Amino acid sequence: MKILMFIAIMLTITGVFTRTSAGQNDLPPEIRVMARRVMMPIVYKVDGMDKVKVFENLKYTKSDDANILLDVYQPPNLAKTEKRPAVIFIHGGVKTEYTPKDWGIFTSWGRFIAASGLVGVTFTHRLEYPNKSLENAAQDVRAAIEYVRANADKYNVDRDRICLIAFSAGGPMLTTAMRGDTPFVKCLVGFYSFLDIRQSGYKQTEDSAALDKFSAVSYLETEAKNLPPIFIARAGRDEIPTMNDSIDSFIKEAISKNIALNFANHPNGVHGFDNQTNDERSREIVREAVEFMKIHLENKTVQK
Repeated sequence: MKILMFIAIMLTITGVFTRTSAGQNDLPPEIRVMARRVMMPIVYKVDGMDKVKVFENLKYTKSDDANILLDVYQPPNLAKTEKRPAVIFIHGGVKTEYTPKDWGIFTSWGRFIAASGLVGVTFTHRLEYPNKSLENAAQDVRAAIEYVRANADKYNVDRDRICLIAFSAGGPMLTTAMRGDTPFVKCLVGFYSFLDIRQSGYKQTEDSAALDKFSAVSYLETEAKNLPPIFIARAGRDEIPTMNDSIDSFIKEAISKNIALNFANHPNGVHGFDNQTNDERSREIVREAVEFMKIHLENKTVQK
C-alpha cells in the first residue's frame, strides 16, 4: 500500500478512534499506533495553558453538516474591551465527521497560542485530500475568517490583525490570503504543508485551473509584492510523497522573488514533528513560529 493511502487510512481510523473506544482492539496494531498520532499534544508547553478560556462548537457557516464547527481559545484575564490578534488554524485533508478541530494537536496548539497572548481559532472544514474538495474547503476557510472578524468584539479579537497557519494538505488554503484582498491577514505560516499541489494527489481529482489557483507557488509570480510575510517549517524526514518537493520549489521561487520569508528545517523531523518529534529542534521551531506571528501581528501600524 502506498504511504499516501496509508496516511489517509490513519486519518480515517483516527476519527473513529477519537469518538469511541469500542472496536479499537479489532484494528491492526500499526494502525492503532498511527491513529493516536494526531491526538498527541504539541511538544511545547507554556504556563497558563490550563487557564485559557475556550468557546466550543460555534456554528460559523450555514452548512447542514453538524461537524463544521469552530472553537475559540482566549487568553486568560483579558479586560472586557481588550483586543488581541487572532491565529486561525487550518487542518489537513480529512472527512468532517472526524472533527479534526478536536484532535490533540490542535487543541494543544489553541491553548498554547492563547497562553502566549493571542486568540487561537480552530475549526473543521471540508478538505478531503486527495478527493475533489478544494473549492468547498476554501469557502469554509473564508467563512471562518469572516465569522472571527464579524464576532471580534465578542471574542476580544482585533479583526484587522489575523494570521493563518496551515498544516499538511491544508497548505493550499493559504492561497485565500495571497490574492491582495485580505489586508487584515498580516502573516502566513505553513507547517509541513503542500505549497505546490500541481505535483500532488490532487492531480487525479482537480482540474488544472484549480491546481494553479490553490498552489501557493503560483502567487509568487503574480502577487509577490502583495504577499504578507511567510514562515515555512519543513520536516526533513517527511513521509508524504512530494511534500518536501512542494516546499522546496516554493522556497526556491520565493527567494528569487525576494519576498519576506522565514524558513525553518527540522533535519530529523517527521510529518507532524510538532507533536511527534519530541526534541529541542521541534520546540525551537514552534517558538520561532510563534515569535514570528507576534512580531507581525502586534505591529498595529507601520510608518512609511
